[in-house]
Amino acid sequence: MLIIQPRPVNEANYNGRWYFLLAVMLMAMVVLIGRAVHLQVLDRQFLKRQGDLRHIGILPVPAHRGRILDRNGELLAISTPVKSIWVNPKEFRAAEIPAGKLRLLAELLGLAPKALEKHIGRNENRSFAYLKRRINPELADQVLALGIPGVYAEREYRRYYPTGEVAAHLVGFTNIDDKGQEAMELAYDDWLKGVDGAKRILRDGKRRIIEDLESIRPPVPGRDLILSIDQRLQYLAYRELKKAVLQHQARSGSLALLDAQTGEVLAIVNQPSYNPNSRIQVKGSASRNRAITDVFEPGSTMKPFVVALALELGLYRPDTVIDTTPGTMRVGRNVVKDIHNYGVLDVAHVLQKSSNVGVTKIALNLPARKLWAFYNNLGFGQPLETGFPGEANGRLPDYQGWSPFEQATLSFGYGMSASTLQLARAYLALANDGVMPMVSLVKRDKAPESHRIMSDHTAVSVRRMLERVVSREGTALKAAIPGFRVAGKTGTVKKSAVGGYSSSQYLSVFAGMAPASKPRLVMAVMIDEPSAGEYYGGAVAAPVFSRVMEGALRLLNIAPDQEETMPILAAQQDEPA
Repeated sequence: MLIIQPRPVNEANYNGRWYFLLAVMLMAMVVLIGRAVHLQVLDRQFLKRQGDLRHIGILPVPAHRGRILDRNGELLAISTPVKSIWVNPKEFRAAEIPAGKLRLLAELLGLAPKALEKHIGRNENRSFAYLKRRINPELADQVLALGIPGVYAEREYRRYYPTGEVAAHLVGFTNIDDKGQEAMELAYDDWLKGVDGAKRILRDGKRRIIEDLESIRPPVPGRDLILSIDQRLQYLAYRELKKAVLQHQARSGSLALLDAQTGEVLAIVNQPSYNPNSRIQVKGSASRNRAITDVFEPGSTMKPFVVALALELGLYRPDTVIDTTPGTMRVGRNVVKDIHNYGVLDVAHVLQKSSNVGVTKIALNLPARKLWAFYNNLGFGQPLETGFPGEANGRLPDYQGWSPFEQATLSFGYGMSASTLQLARAYLALANDGVMPMVSLVKRDKAPESHRIMSDHTAVSVRRMLERVVSREGTALKAAIPGFRVAGKTGTVKKSAVGGYSSSQYLSVFAGMAPASKPRLVMAVMIDEPSAGEYYGGAVAAPVFSRVMEGALRLLNIAPDQEETMPILAAQQDEPA
């Protein structure tokens, strides 16, 4: 039998290994202790800063948008504090949220529970998603009181318009981010908007804000904008224009009321209108400020300017006789007509009767270049320069291309176009003794830039002729105001259609001023397509002028004329020109 002897063990080899292992462990312990001392003592501030950076954030502080006020300081637009509810989808989906709380959350936010879940699911890889923007702070507090993980609120501002529809077309509105979208909100967006601030905040492990640490940059609020309109007059004009459009079943309407001396717009309204506080069903056309952006042929409201130029050049006098018999006049291959055969008229009665034949004979005796220049100086075909977005220039064709018939039609307001505000601006020259101030939608703090268009003698002479229009012998008896002298001119304009002009669609226009002895206010009114029987400017637009002007004179405490009002004799409708 083979017997194997066990190999003797060398205990010295094992002792060496144990010593080596012990030395390695001691060295590792020294390294760890040294590293701990380095981190906890020597690098303590660096580590604290790194930790803070993971929990400290920069939060924007929204700035307050400037207010919009009327000339008397009444509010037209203001930003009110609100809250927006947002969610961190990662926290929300990781939490066990009772079904009852989810239903209550959806109910408070006006959402369907499935829609809420779907919205959060679409953003599951993000750390931020809005649930509801700009809600009342009280409602936001109810949402937060549910204590649902991942649901938070932040402060924002919401734009509110106290006058609603009344001043909507001039003031405009902002979008959900408080940026101007229409009208003066858009035109003066840089002026109104503020500069957001910033603050440093501390969040907990769930990204919730637990402390405001410091303000980095305070928010700078936007500047207030003071408009030229008077809220009282704006409401008056809005009410009367809306009543007239409904009464005459018209397509639309616009009105501009100006201060005759400063050119400031005291009221400017349109129909149809819209509510800027609730724009869910607002159509694009309803938000358009037609008085500034839309143009039309002004018709017979242009006749006073033809007469003014004829007087200015010394070619005619108010008592110059013109034979309009037999009520028609051939100009080239075309015929100019009056609604009646007025026979022999002087210049004053040409305006009073609104004779197309009479004003055509005057216009054809005027140099085309001078007539064009006169219209151009009155602002026709020129920008208003109000800064309003989309303001119309209108159209005034160059005189070098005029035929005799085109010159004739321009004398009674066809073949050119203007906005309601442009027409009112032109009448400023007649009201302000020949000087036309620039119009403004913003309250002025100094004298306006003005241009002399005609002599004061000419302006006064034409004004006195226009007073005859507002009488029983004229075409605008319904524009009269008890106790005041009124000067103005009607227009009943056939609308252009395919192949010519419509025989059933009209524009009813009136432009005028009061008190006529020394005008303080100028107004232009346009009603588009009245369809309830009457359509003459004297029957549709003139009554609106009378009601608004009478109320404005009373509200502004403007004294009646010192001189006697003109005698009222016999009634007459105006003709469609």
